[in-house]
Amino acid sequence: MTLTIPNFDYQRIRVADGVELSAAVGGSGSPIVLLHGFPQTHLMWRHVAAALAADHTVIVPDLRGYGASDKPDDDGETYSKRTMGADAVKLAAALGHERFALVGHDRGALVAFRAAMDHPNAVTHAAFLDVLPTLDSWNALHGASGAVGFHLYLMAQPSGLPETMIANSADAFFGYFLDLWTKNPGAIPEEYRRAYLEASAAAVPSIVADYRATAGVDIAHDQADADLGAQLRMPVSVVQQDWGAALGYDATALWKRWAPNLAHYMTDAGHFMAEESPAEIEAVIRELLAR
Repeated sequence: MTLTIPNFDYQRIRVADGVELSAAVGGSGSPIVLLHGFPQTHLMWRHVAAALAADHTVIVPDLRGYGASDKPDDDGETYSKRTMGADAVKLAAALGHERFALVGHDRGALVAFRAAMDHPNAVTHAAFLDVLPTLDSWNALHGASGAVGFHLYLMAQPSGLPETMIANSADAFFGYFLDLWTKNPGAIPEEYRRAYLEASAAAVPSIVADYRATAGVDIAHDQADADLGAQLRMPVSVVQQDWGAALGYDATALWKRWAPNLAHYMTDAGHFMAEESPAEIEAVIRELLAR
């Protein structure tokens, strides 16, 4: 059985030469694009998307390299967040929306951050769930406490070893994060957990390429913006667990440097907060859109 978001239409949209994204589209009204994280697909938004579709057009793609979207070979830029952020802008435009609100979780939040930085005339509002910007993420990982990000270092290695290791134990690898990062396991029913595992196992090279970009070209893009003092000028909301307490940073202060028009929230939910606490995330998004 193929899982879908009920009452959403599914389309394949061309966003670049040889690259189509699979996207679920539902509702009507001002547009919102929702970008999923690792190791998941667009299905993580099923509750929030359905609620927002009551009065918004909601666009929920699988990121390039994930789920049912195309998985092009990596050339060093293919999975940069700049490239993937441009996908989101082109996807919305292809559906008739030159301006839209953008919400991302985990990897999708890094894509959303870069899209908002690069396309400020397209992104009207931006929300980021449970991440720091790439540059700050790497700076926050140090010493023994940085072991929580071991997968970032594994997938930063040159092509070959990470892909082989992960492919040979895909369910154990991806399932580890689904289990460890969930405070309420019941929020991800078995059929959805299995769908995430199957989709991830089928996308190991592109998932690794996404992470490898975050240890290279994505840092360069963030650093260039930091050097220029570039900031997000649209309203921004951030929802996070209290990673700062464990890793020794002030999350609000880090985000404020990038986003002066910031609303920062801490949640008691686990990492997969759109599934564990969908009403909370819907409320944050609606508050953002009212600003």
